[in-house]
Amino acid sequence: MEEAAVVQIIQNMEEAEEQANNPERDFWSHWTNINPFAISDRKFVKYFRLTKELVHNLIQELSEYLTPPTRRSALTVEMKAIALKFFASGSYQTDIGSFKFMGVSQSSVSRCVAEVINALNENQIFNRWVHFPATQEELNSVRREFYEKYGIPGIVGVIDCTHVAIYPPTRNGNHPEHIYVNRKNYHSINTQLVCDVNMKITNANARFPGSSHDAFIWNNSNINLFMQQINRHGETYFLIGDSGYPLRQWVQTPIRNPEPGAQEDAFNTAFKSCRTTIERCNGLLKMRFRCLLKHRVLHYTPNVASKIINACTILHNMCIANNIPDPANEEGDELLDFGVIMEENILHNERRERNAELENGRQLQQQLVRNFQ
Repeated sequence: MEEAAVVQIIQNMEEAEEQANNPERDFWSHWTNINPFAISDRKFVKYFRLTKELVHNLIQELSEYLTPPTRRSALTVEMKAIALKFFASGSYQTDIGSFKFMGVSQSSVSRCVAEVINALNENQIFNRWVHFPATQEELNSVRREFYEKYGIPGIVGVIDCTHVAIYPPTRNGNHPEHIYVNRKNYHSINTQLVCDVNMKITNANARFPGSSHDAFIWNNSNINLFMQQINRHGETYFLIGDSGYPLRQWVQTPIRNPEPGAQEDAFNTAFKSCRTTIERCNGLLKMRFRCLLKHRVLHYTPNVASKIINACTILHNMCIANNIPDPANEEGDELLDFGVIMEENILHNERRERNAELENGRQLQQQLVRNFQ
């Protein structure tokens, strides 16, 4: 398959998004016979989100999981860059397939995207890039970074959930369509994310349907069990979340209705400032990889949609690790819905009596407040 075909695909994708009023449209009209790696570094990052070097490195890293171009039907490894453009723009394969481009069918584009998605979801790849601190050295390093910035000792991550819109799934006895409808009445995957102080995603769980509450996902996640385990050895490590999470030693939540000017109020201010890290992380993830935005809607099965979310978290972390500049805002971005649905305070759902886990969580919270400066 000709390299020019790759260029033509990307050109057509852009034309579908940018229409006649876009001042850069003329750029794409001339981009038909050149190597995409020959464009300026700035434009390359704009359209692919990664630098040229990172794209080369990524293709090399994924190569053993991609179909080698040994058959007539196989796609060249370089063509897998098409998937990066899909993640960044959210253009649908149905839109791409409706254009006339140079010998590349919609099925070829579909295979490009599918192969890259599956490769990025290989355990060896995913666990390399989305990695929660597991050793005491790693935990202490992350804890120190949070303390230096926010003055609260013990934090090793910030947690929240975000909804990624999906097309209504077909009937399935095990996963009926209605369980994907969230409280804002659209179909979604409710994705639990944990990030560090630099907005690197350290844990992602994209397996739950939109009707699942944040606390339910947390209670049924491996990271919850891991956090409990690491707190059984005399050290203090915890995540921080909003009031939709249960207060525990290993997950701290804001203090309810602190008295203005009191020590609790000052602590809450620092706590909430730290918690915005995950909100900014979620926003940056979706601004970089706009296929995750609510109005783009992933037209895939829930299983494939979950894989796309995982793939985007890897690419997001690559951007963070390599200091890729944040993407420029586009017209209308101020109106975007980032898929955050506020949960009701979990205390209303807890048993009236104080169980041991809740009491231990409150004791730690009180200790943190007393020692806060």
